[in-house]
Amino acid sequence: MLFCFGGAVLSGIMLAEPPVAPLSNSTSILLASIIWYLVFYCPMDLVYCCAALLPLRLVLSGMKEVTRTWKVLGGVTQAYGKYNDSLLVMIAIGWARGAGGGLISNFEQLVRGVWKPETNELLKMSYPTKITLIGAVLFTLQQTHYLPLQKQHLMLIYTVFTVVNKSRMMLTGSSTSPFAPIESAIYKTLFSGSSPYTALTTDVKEGNIDNGTTNRMTSTTATKESSKNVAAGKGKSRSLKAKEESENAEATNYKKTE
Repeated sequence: MLFCFGGAVLSGIMLAEPPVAPLSNSTSILLASIIWYLVFYCPMDLVYCCAALLPLRLVLSGMKEVTRTWKVLGGVTQAYGKYNDSLLVMIAIGWARGAGGGLISNFEQLVRGVWKPETNELLKMSYPTKITLIGAVLFTLQQTHYLPLQKQHLMLIYTVFTVVNKSRMMLTGSSTSPFAPIESAIYKTLFSGSSPYTALTTDVKEGNIDNGTTNRMTSTTATKESSKNVAAGKGKSRSLKAKEESENAEATNYKKTE
């Protein structure tokens, strides 16, 4: 239920409203419970197998995107009624209302006894979270009359874009975000420029490299010298052994001649 009604619960908490208010609709709770039971406990997994068919998946994903549009618009409108002069609050509430299930996924996992901090949507956004944030920004600009477009027209354009793009991703099997080129361009333009600490960092790295090279050369020279000393010592010991053997042989021959 946290995942199904996460957007309404999160937006209610942010607006200081009762977080259990979305659970007061008995019809929605009953419908969500029936669907959950049929998906996980239907005999022979018939409901899941039917829902896994591509045509039905396309229909369900399209319905989900339409619902996302209404959720984002509802969150922006709800925030506009209390904070009509704050764009940031309206964007945050619309974003939370439309993508609340993903934003509180870590809390939902913690309730189930699973902790995966690497799946935090705030640190690594998925496509639904990104498209919901863009929708919240657009509907906020339209609500505050910064975007000269009718609400119905914006809803139609946004819904068609999300449905078509989601269907394209499902048909092609691609998980690449359509905003990847824009994100890359923004990153290279705003966040990958020259930094005042770049020169200092480069000098430190070069100094470390030079020190490492010097240490390697010193260790190599010491190794060579030690190997030479060992070889010289071995040569001396061999010559001494040969000398002793020759002296012993001469002494033996001298004794035999006597």
